[in-house]
Amino acid sequence: MTNSTIRETLLPFAQPDIDQREIDAVSEVVASGWLTTGPKTVEFEKQFAAYLGVKHAVSVNSATAAMHLALEAIGLQRDDEVITSTFTFAATAEVVRYFDAKPVLVDIHADTFNIDPVQIEAAVTPKTKAIIPVHVAGQAADLDAVHAIAQKYNLRVIEDAAHSLPTCYKGRLIGGISDLTAFSFYATKTLATGEGGMITTNNDQWADRCRVMRLHGMSKDAWKRYTGEGSWRYDLIAPGFKYNLTDMASALGLVQLSKLETMNARRVAIAAQYDTAFGGDPALITPVLTADSTHPYHLYILRLNLEALTIDRAAFIEHLRQANIGVSVHWIPLHMHTYYANLYGYQPEDYPVAHAVGMSCISLPIYSKMTDADVTDVINAVCDITTRHRAG
Repeated sequence: MTNSTIRETLLPFAQPDIDQREIDAVSEVVASGWLTTGPKTVEFEKQFAAYLGVKHAVSVNSATAAMHLALEAIGLQRDDEVITSTFTFAATAEVVRYFDAKPVLVDIHADTFNIDPVQIEAAVTPKTKAIIPVHVAGQAADLDAVHAIAQKYNLRVIEDAAHSLPTCYKGRLIGGISDLTAFSFYATKTLATGEGGMITTNNDQWADRCRVMRLHGMSKDAWKRYTGEGSWRYDLIAPGFKYNLTDMASALGLVQLSKLETMNARRVAIAAQYDTAFGGDPALITPVLTADSTHPYHLYILRLNLEALTIDRAAFIEHLRQANIGVSVHWIPLHMHTYYANLYGYQPEDYPVAHAVGMSCISLPIYSKMTDADVTDVINAVCDITTRHRAG
């Protein structure tokens, strides 16, 4: 690798866009003495729902919690089945296992990496209760096709929208389209509160159930028992969970929400630079965009055409690291992990598209704090590798 393509310091793979506004907002909460769920969280929920144009936004401490509570709200039971993509993070399927239910994995489209609706319908059985489409990197799955299947077989749709803020599907923001939607505010996400998540829905009953179950199954607005409006009396109506979001995290979320459009525009601009730089290289396959969805570029997933290279994916990643470029992989498909392979007898080739994508993709840095110089460093490092290791 040439000296001109090596940074002096490591470029992180991901970094939240935090400035003095977030610091001041959290300091204000700390000074108030109200550290856990309280008025800031209520305000965050209100503003988040208003932004998406959805009736209810229920804050929780992760997208994992959001999907868990969404499945609980629709009444998932032991031995039920939930169809989802094998090309996703652990949380999407593990929440189904929390109920001793079965996550039924299906394959993906080779271009968008999103779930293949044809495979969904083929996987429906009398035990199927829901579908969890995953919006990979933020670009929406084919929701019209998913909803058509759900309506045909009387299934619920819970979107894994951990990457999809803000994403528009056919002109509508993700969050109010399906039965329930789960968002993530993890430190690397497009809106970051460190840890955190949100459930959105237009269904009053499900929203109420999620609010109760996120805090030990206590009757709703239990946090108010520590305010002048509250009472020491409370009632447990179900064995719930400890999934509530803190006011410190919500203070971060409110500022991040106000910056969301600006941060999104910067990621889109970086993706355009990557597309231009990599689009003509036969060793690289840039993200494919659909006409139905915008792309927030939570991730920029670059697929390697390994037949055009003399090195494998692992070596490509190592060369990027030697150039001080942070890099990651999204994902090793679920069916290739020990737990699911042992439990259900999966073989790597059972899902050929996800297997091929999972073995050839890398995720490049893309976040709003990146400078043009940072972007140039990534481009130069990638192009240097493909130039030096081109087959033929």
